[in-house]
Amino acid sequence: MRGHILLVEDDNAIATVVSAALEDDGFEVSKADSLVGRDRYLANQRFDAMLTDVILTDGDGIDDLGKIRKVHPDMPIIILSAQNTLDTAIRATDTGAFEYFPKPFDLEDLVRAVEQAVGTRETVAQSGEEIGEGLPLVGRSQAMQGVFRMITRVLRNDLTVLILGESGTGKELVADAIHQLGHRKTGPFVAVNAAAIPGELIESELFGHEKGAFTGAVSQAIGKFEQANGGTLFLDEIGDMPAEAQTRLLRALQSGRIRRVGGRQEIAVDVRIVAATNRDLKPMIAGGTFREDLFYRLNVVPIQLPPLRDRADDIGALAKHFLRLAANDGLPMRQLDEAAIALLERQPWRGNVRELQNTIYRLALMARDDVIDIDTINSVIIEGMAPSGVSEDDGFGAALQGWLGTAGPMPGRLYQRALAAFEKPLFEHALQQTAGNQLRAAELLGINRNTLRKRLVDLGIEPDRFNGDR
Repeated sequence: MRGHILLVEDDNAIATVVSAALEDDGFEVSKADSLVGRDRYLANQRFDAMLTDVILTDGDGIDDLGKIRKVHPDMPIIILSAQNTLDTAIRATDTGAFEYFPKPFDLEDLVRAVEQAVGTRETVAQSGEEIGEGLPLVGRSQAMQGVFRMITRVLRNDLTVLILGESGTGKELVADAIHQLGHRKTGPFVAVNAAAIPGELIESELFGHEKGAFTGAVSQAIGKFEQANGGTLFLDEIGDMPAEAQTRLLRALQSGRIRRVGGRQEIAVDVRIVAATNRDLKPMIAGGTFREDLFYRLNVVPIQLPPLRDRADDIGALAKHFLRLAANDGLPMRQLDEAAIALLERQPWRGNVRELQNTIYRLALMARDDVIDIDTINSVIIEGMAPSGVSEDDGFGAALQGWLGTAGPMPGRLYQRALAAFEKPLFEHALQQTAGNQLRAAELLGINRNTLRKRLVDLGIEPDRFNGDR
């Protein structure tokens, strides 16, 4: 059995046809022809999805769906209606319905939607658990439930997905979830960050190269497309891809075939493309730096990840999850009291979930007691920030004075030590803000790219740590 479906429909002919189609597809179906019958079923049984008409003999099938959602928050609801008005469609959407089908509807489309809805329930049930490494896909907020629904709609097809969102929101996790929960999960998942590869090497990285194709090509190399054959290719920071590489990528997406750099033979590849960017591509299209036809090829199914400030209700669950991860990594097991969670919920979190995770790890390390309270957060995180009314420059100077007071005597080395102490967090911040893109980080800092590269080596900073949205 694929799942248990509750069908609420007072038109016996429609109920018979729909239930027969679902049963042929492997579902068990229970039928109710009224709100009373529906409520009796919901009080005594668990269902993987519910299909309901709007106008029933004893009332409106939409009016009390909010009440049902409170009791069955993870049960997807599909609404069927002969009232084909905009008002009905808006009401259906406002209830958080998984799908809305005006009558008459295509029976195959309805069955397919039920399959996806059952997948949604499975995904939502997992939403409090970690999916893959790094930032978990955790969240009961309406914004994240919308993301989960979109994920489930692409699991059983190969439509190209474009994931949009600020740095640190978890774009690579969504790509990984689409792969791991989808029908290509037995194939490879290959990720490539377009921002982390020099422009002159990106085509070789994507498509591979033949021996002797260019200086330094001492042997044949297999590119990411071939490595991902039969699985998923995740193109992160697609907005940073050079124009020439965009052209070749578009050709590969259109034809399903690639040619290695320096090669003559075309090679067929079977890959599912998921792309991501933290940039707004439409102004780039207008400015001629991103191909419009490539955008439409990638933007078949857009998934917009919300910033953490727009899903404050999820911060408590995320923080508790990160405390468990921190304990698994060898840090003391801590708990947060309710006031501490409320304080975390009021923070701006400009670095999104990634910043929250780093903060929770720091709290787990620095807290003196097993229960983290407001005083702990103030002392570990907020203390040391420039107070209101003090300029950023004054706050920076005060921090430098504090460091000098603890540095001790360092004859002949004070300048270099002070410079290194303040350069390292500055460069790490720039790399975090640009997802590891050294060119953009150099622009943000206002220094030469080669200077940045040299200082990263001198300071022992690995730019790859900041690639992607883990």
